[in-house]
Amino acid sequence: MRGETVGQMIKRLRVAKGWSQASLAAKTCLAAGVDSGSLTRQDFYRWEAGKRTPREWLPFIAAALEVPLAEMQIAATIKKEDTAPVTLADFLSDTDALQPSQVRQGRRIGATEVADLAARVHSLRLADDVVAGGDLIGRALRDLRSAIKLYRESTYAGDVGRALLVQIGELAQISGWIASDAGRHDEADRIYRIGMSAAKQAEDATLVANLAGSLAYQYSNTGRVTDGLLLARAAWDSVSGDAPAEAKALTLDRLAWAQTKANDSRDAIRTLGQASDALADDANQMPSPNYLYWVNPGELQVMEARVFTELHRPLRAVPQLREVLSRYEVAHVRETALYLSWLAVALADANEPEESAATAERVISLSSDVASERTAARVRVVLDRLEEYRDVPEVRAVLDYAA
Repeated sequence: MRGETVGQMIKRLRVAKGWSQASLAAKTCLAAGVDSGSLTRQDFYRWEAGKRTPREWLPFIAAALEVPLAEMQIAATIKKEDTAPVTLADFLSDTDALQPSQVRQGRRIGATEVADLAARVHSLRLADDVVAGGDLIGRALRDLRSAIKLYRESTYAGDVGRALLVQIGELAQISGWIASDAGRHDEADRIYRIGMSAAKQAEDATLVANLAGSLAYQYSNTGRVTDGLLLARAAWDSVSGDAPAEAKALTLDRLAWAQTKANDSRDAIRTLGQASDALADDANQMPSPNYLYWVNPGELQVMEARVFTELHRPLRAVPQLREVLSRYEVAHVRETALYLSWLAVALADANEPEESAATAERVISLSSDVASERTAARVRVVLDRLEEYRDVPEVRAVLDYAA
C-alpha cells in the first residue's frame, strides 16, 4: 500500500506537536547548530507542499521531530503522484476466498436460504448491541465460514448468487467489527477485505464503502493513522450521489475520525458538519439498508463529542457527552463504558480531576465484566490521562485501585 511523502510526514508530525512551520524551522536550525535564520517558514511550506525535498536538512528535521531518520529517508523516496489517488481497489484482498468450488456438491438454493442468512446476520448485529466481541466472536466466525461455504459449494441462479454475496458482505462487516472489538485486529482486517470483495462482486457500492469505512476506523484506532485516513477518503470518494443519507453520514463520520487521529482538526470539524447535513438531507429518499439502522442524529453527536475530546476542547465535548449518556440505554454496557471514558478524559482536560476520577471509576466498574478490547484500551487511556493529577486524593484512589 502506498505510504506518505516526506512533506506529508513532516506536516503530520509537526501538527501533532502543535508547532507552526516557523517554530519547526527554528528547532531544526537548533538541531543543525546553525543560525536560526538559516531556515524559514517558507522553506517548510515548500517541503510540505511537495514543491521541494529537504535532502541535506533531513537529519536535522528528523532530530527536531524526534523520528528515526530512516523513516524520513524512506518517505523521501515516495513521490507525490505515487500517493494518490488511492482507491478502494488498493485495499482489496489479494486472495479470493469467494472463488466458487470446482465441484459444487451442495444442493440448489433459492430466496428462502438467502432470507434465512439475512435474518441470522441481522440477529448478530442486534446481539452486538448488548454483547461484547469476546463473547460473540465464535458465533460470528462460524456464521461467516458457513455463508462462504454455502456460496462456494451450492448451486443457484444469478440473482440468488448476487444476494448471497451481499449477505456475505454484510456478515463480514459485523464479524469484522466483532473481531476488532475482541482485539483480533489481523483477523478483522482479513474479514473486512473478504466482505469488500463480496460487496464489489455484488456491485453494491454502498456496502463496499461501509466495509471500507469500518476497516479505516480500525486502522485509525490501532496506530495505522495514515492508512486509516487514506482508506476513509477512498471510501468517501466511492460513495455515489444517490446513496442513502445514512450511508453518506456514516462514511463522513468515519472520515472525520480519521482526520482527527491524523491531527487535521480543521478538516475533521468541517467533515462533521458535512455528515450532519447529509443525514438531514430531505431530498435524499433512497431507502436505507438494514445494517444502517443505528445511524441517527444521536450517533453523529457521539462522534462529534469524541472528536472534540480528542482535540482537547472540553467545553464542547463535556455537555454533548453528558447529553448523550443521559438518554443512553443501560443495557448497552460496552457503549456506556466507552462514552464515559471520553467524558472522563474531557473532564480531566477541563481541570476537573475529582469528577474525572469519579467517572473513571464507573468506566472501570462497567468494563470489568465486558469482553471488549475497546473498553480495555479506553480504560488505559483514562488512567494515563489521570496520572497528571495523581496528587489529588480522589484520583490517587482510583489509580491505586486500578493498579
